[in-house]
Amino acid sequence: MSKNKNHGRIISTPDLDQCLDATQLNQMEQSFREWVDDSSRADIRFSRQRILIIFLLIRYTGAKLNEVLVLNPFKDIDWVQHTVFLRGSPTGTNANHREVQISKTLSIEIQGTLAELSFRESLGNVLAVDPGFVRRKFYERAQACGFDKRLGGPEIIRKARAVELMQNNMPLPAVQMMLGHSTPNLTSSYISFSKDEIQQVAKIFLERESMRKTSARNSFFGKIQNMQRGDIQTSVDLTTIDDLSISAVITNYSVERLGLKHGRVITAEVKAPSVILQSGDTEPMCSAENRFKGIIARLTRGKVNTECVVQISDGVELCAIVSTAGERHLKLKEGDSIWALFNCFSVVLHVD
Repeated sequence: MSKNKNHGRIISTPDLDQCLDATQLNQMEQSFREWVDDSSRADIRFSRQRILIIFLLIRYTGAKLNEVLVLNPFKDIDWVQHTVFLRGSPTGTNANHREVQISKTLSIEIQGTLAELSFRESLGNVLAVDPGFVRRKFYERAQACGFDKRLGGPEIIRKARAVELMQNNMPLPAVQMMLGHSTPNLTSSYISFSKDEIQQVAKIFLERESMRKTSARNSFFGKIQNMQRGDIQTSVDLTTIDDLSISAVITNYSVERLGLKHGRVITAEVKAPSVILQSGDTEPMCSAENRFKGIIARLTRGKVNTECVVQISDGVELCAIVSTAGERHLKLKEGDSIWALFNCFSVVLHVD
């Protein structure tokens, strides 16, 4: 049941040395928050809060600076659905306008900040700040963290967010839609994900990113293609937006409790210790229903265990935890071709 296509990216991943990583993005966010808290005068605090909101919107939506500066947060942020409407120009005539999902946590924070008296009494668009001033403040925060100021630029923050999402296995089409690419790269030849379904996937991903509700390293977002019910358990086959096929077996009770049906978008999770590695070019003859051929992207060796990250398709990585003794036996090294395997009983299904 292996599917492994090398799909071309619409989003080109920058050199990791040319943008901040997730830890550095968090450092910069913390620097902004401390900068706001350090202001004693109300007018200075108000000015800094505006810059913080601009940073948070770019950092978590991947929006362009000009898209955020024309945003009217009182009208363009849906506090119920937790979406931001980006129009790209003051008149909204840009054909590339879009709705971008944000986490509930971020939505509540921005709404609470805007509810403060200073914002309610401000005239016009509270985010209509001179772009040159915004850039200077972004550069200052980057330098305060010890980074090259260029890495703090709004465009680089936008790129860094794209890299962060892809490294965390958000499906590539969902990242493309978030960043405003006009032709999301829907890779599957026989399955169609609607715009609403891709947005649903983004919502699930962002909420999990915000809340960190699961310890599973490997998450796949897909649509149910087939269900075969048995006396006690049901076999569920889904296809992801990245055109990978995943098989799971769960109890009939779980099928009913989760309300699973053909065409429903769900999440499949596999813990890293459940993933088995096998070398060789030939597809393994084994009972594991889920078999993916990939390239070893990263190895982190410990005394007892080794973490192996396998790139199984463009933008999708699978993490395995194996014994260091086993890793030495296989003589693994970065760049090697490898098979990553897990059985259907190791897959846990989640619904929104």
